[in-house]
Amino acid sequence: MRTIAVLNQKGGVGKTTTVANTSAALAASGARVLVLDLDPQSHLTIHLGLEPQSLAQSSYRVLIQTSTIDQDILMVRPNLWVLPANIDLVGAESELVSVVGREIILREALETIEDRFDYCLIDCAPSLGLLTLNALAAAQEVLIPLQPHFLALQGFGKLLQTVEIVNKRINPHLRVTGILLCMFDTRASLPNEVKHDIEDFLQNARGGGSAWEDAQMLPTFIRRNIKLAEAPSYGKTIFEYEKDCNGAQDYLKVAEFIANMGKEDLTPEQAAEDMALQPESIPAPVHIEVQDTSKQTGQNLPDSLQKTGHSETTETTQMPMKPAPFKILEFEELHKPGRTREPHVQDVSAHPPAPDAVSTEKTPPESPYSAW
Repeated sequence: MRTIAVLNQKGGVGKTTTVANTSAALAASGARVLVLDLDPQSHLTIHLGLEPQSLAQSSYRVLIQTSTIDQDILMVRPNLWVLPANIDLVGAESELVSVVGREIILREALETIEDRFDYCLIDCAPSLGLLTLNALAAAQEVLIPLQPHFLALQGFGKLLQTVEIVNKRINPHLRVTGILLCMFDTRASLPNEVKHDIEDFLQNARGGGSAWEDAQMLPTFIRRNIKLAEAPSYGKTIFEYEKDCNGAQDYLKVAEFIANMGKEDLTPEQAAEDMALQPESIPAPVHIEVQDTSKQTGQNLPDSLQKTGHSETTETTQMPMKPAPFKILEFEELHKPGRTREPHVQDVSAHPPAPDAVSTEKTPPESPYSAW
């Protein structure tokens, strides 16, 4: 399982949006994806259509060790599971202050289920406290979303220093692998200037032995798009809310980059096996298009998730490329006979909340954008 911490101590830079939409695209390709909400604001949980305070399950319970992670993860989409968060996380750091090994609690929890998933994406809190330290201790990779302007870069060096300290003292496998520019305004010159400055910085770090010496600026950036801001209020990913917008296309490219990272030397068959796809199912597409398949999904999911779905790619006649193409599969194909690599974890329907918790099967409140 590849564990990726999506991290920036500055809030509002696109961490939650990146985790929600990248994980949805990876799950739609057939990969088994787990996302962890480690932010007390619970924005990832809300983005995926759940009501944090109505759930008994939470990352707080896992961290204070009153529950296990396999008991508290919930299936919210085909191939996509979440460990939700709630406001109780605010008190986790003070409750764990005297606990021995408190910085590796999450890592030990993930080790019990790592063979069930292909990816784990962690939505970190906008701080560098114990919650974030647990994420860094558990991850192998760090993806840093950044806004391309001066103030957003002020804490960048401090963030890299923190990753370096964790790499030296707690987690020698931790590396910064990607920098993703979000809220990119293509009409202004400043974003491109910031982009070039970061690229120069990363180039100068090559061979220096730091935890970010192999970091790459992702070849795509997330353009400013109002649809990305609207989608969370409906509890939907961008692919379910507006699949043809710029934001959807940008996050598909991010998912492709992550899925293909390190596979440049693999044959299409090897890459396909690594992505949990059958080699015979690999066509020759180079473009991904997500279409509405809401009639084919939504079984055994909360009411707020009933009208979601993904579909297959648009194929071309070009020759197969290396690495293997990133393919969006139909829901039926994901669950057809012979696909045995489904994780044995609980979905929402199989894990009802505790008696004192409110059921998740509620009609979500009307969105403020419903009149648009």
